[in-house]
Amino acid sequence: MEILRVGVLTISDRCSRGEAEDKSGPAIQQYLKDNAAVFKFAKGVEFELFTIPDEQQLISDTLIDWSDNKQLPLILTTGGTGFAPRDVTPEATKAVLHKEAPGIQIAMIQSSLAITPHAMLSRPAAGVRNKTLIVNLPGSPKGATENLAAVIVALPHAISLMLDLPKANEQHQKPK
Repeated sequence: MEILRVGVLTISDRCSRGEAEDKSGPAIQQYLKDNAAVFKFAKGVEFELFTIPDEQQLISDTLIDWSDNKQLPLILTTGGTGFAPRDVTPEATKAVLHKEAPGIQIAMIQSSLAITPHAMLSRPAAGVRNKTLIVNLPGSPKGATENLAAVIVALPHAISLMLDLPKANEQHQKPK
């Protein structure tokens, strides 16, 4: 794979209306740029960034478009994973997944609980649609990058398996 194409979807009513600056999307992009070396199968990382309001159907439609039409192997969403009435990102995501990835959710929550007890209020979803891995991250730059840090080690292998890349199975640990 020449370039890993990553979608970063910020889900925020205020940011989509221009009332607040999106800081989480750029923080995720910078984190991936700084850690692009973990994606050994790719010669670089390219980004698609977009901001939309907390509208369940619009979120689902965007995820479907990015997966089915743009064929992005990785989509990271930020925002809409809490308890506020308009936080609907997990519901919109789960509606379009073909396979859930509960281990990714558990790793993020477990890692976050070591930082703050409020992590138990996060409701991330993660899974696969066709050949796209979709992961919901919190809406704050700190929370988004901390959660991404918790799972980044597994993302290259997940993407390799999902895309059936050569040598994907060689990444499994061999018993000693």
